[in-house]
Amino acid sequence: MSLKLYYDALSQPSRALLIFLKTTNIPFTGCVVNIGKGEHLTEQYKNEVSPFQKVPVIIHGDFHLTESVGILRYLCREFSVPDHFYPKDSKLQARVDEYLEWQHNNIRAGCSMYFRNKWLMPKITGEPSNEKTLAKYKCLMVDSIDTFERCWLQSNAFIAGDKISAADIWAACELEQPRMAGYDPAEGRPILSRWLSNVRAELNPYYEEAHKFLNKIVQLESKVVNAKL
Repeated sequence: MSLKLYYDALSQPSRALLIFLKTTNIPFTGCVVNIGKGEHLTEQYKNEVSPFQKVPVIIHGDFHLTESVGILRYLCREFSVPDHFYPKDSKLQARVDEYLEWQHNNIRAGCSMYFRNKWLMPKITGEPSNEKTLAKYKCLMVDSIDTFERCWLQSNAFIAGDKISAADIWAACELEQPRMAGYDPAEGRPILSRWLSNVRAELNPYYEEAHKFLNKIVQLESKVVNAKL
């Protein structure tokens, strides 16, 4: 059965799955969905790809699946994947799941909503950010990142131990997102910075490939800020 991944490189979970598929040598066809142009909102996309009209999505034969963590677990059952990415050992797998379940209302909520309110919505609407709303999401983001560093990165090289896992991929992709809005989570956090450097090194060249567009935006935004100084 052929496997297709529908994704947009500006989507954190899309990047995570893209990196995971390439790193684990799972054969697939990448189908780019330009969210900025509303390609996910068409009736065709709704009827043929995902009723939720979001990314990422996989189609495996005639089987459609949404939600990146659910997709990850499905892929690990269906394909031969190095065990350290999603271990079969119950306790080690539980450690990966522990982070993946925690991140939704913490790292993902904080980083994505800060990015959305600081960078994305002003680009779309032409209106400045609501400072009160932005402050709320920045607080959630900073608190979540501090908790992440304290609870997962103090004693191990990676989130679930000494080897990289899917949890590290998903976490890193979320933490890259606010860099487009001018906030670098690694700045002033040497432990997180070291972990993130290790993740990038373990997953390259695919990590850099997946973040190529994001890094280009970061560079452009930095030039705009510097020009105003």
